[in-house]
Amino acid sequence: MQAVAAEMNLPESAFVAPRADGAYDLRWFTPTTEIDLCGHATLATAHVLWEDGRADPAATLEFHTRSGVLTAAPLGDGWIELDFPIRPPEPTDLPEGVEHALGTAVVAAGLNSEGYLAVELETPEAVASLAPDTDALSRHRLAYIVTAAGGPDGCDYVVRAFLPAWGIPEDPVTGAAQCVLAPWWAERLGKTQFVSHQVSARGGVLRTTLRGERVGIAGQAVTVLRGSLTS
Repeated sequence: MQAVAAEMNLPESAFVAPRADGAYDLRWFTPTTEIDLCGHATLATAHVLWEDGRADPAATLEFHTRSGVLTAAPLGDGWIELDFPIRPPEPTDLPEGVEHALGTAVVAAGLNSEGYLAVELETPEAVASLAPDTDALSRHRLAYIVTAAGGPDGCDYVVRAFLPAWGIPEDPVTGAAQCVLAPWWAERLGKTQFVSHQVSARGGVLRTTLRGERVGIAGQAVTVLRGSLTS
């Protein structure tokens, strides 16, 4: 699986296998390592299982993963909602050199036990224009989730994600980041439902709902490529 993920050279590749109980085992790999949690590859997995007729398109799918049991439910109009655990960050000082590597002033930062570092900037424009030194960022084994309130089309917050130590200079859309940002922005904005815009070069819009210790993350998927692998 790691060799295939390296060959694909995408931020994450998902590998899924059916279980006898009707659920699925699911694992995710970056080009260099296996990771514990991934949103957009899970959403894509559910999309493919339904689209290819391998699962009932009206059924909620259950995935057994390194982060416990996760589900994917069809919402209609092409939207899929994932049910993930929250991964709230605790306030922290930035590690030495990180603010310089980001190249911008930081409003606040928080770190969780999985190594996700939430970094809040002053404006959504600051997030969109960020050009960090990813080589310098890779000196710390962290996932940098950079965010700010507001953004395009009246969204609640914007986000970009940089994971250079895990072989991902920048992730185009990051569902797992919402496990960090939903509790972060709930505290700041006083609400539990959000629309976020990931302002990477490719971009993406997610709908997020905080439900206690869980977070619903809704997005859309489209099939762009089909192929087969041979040994």
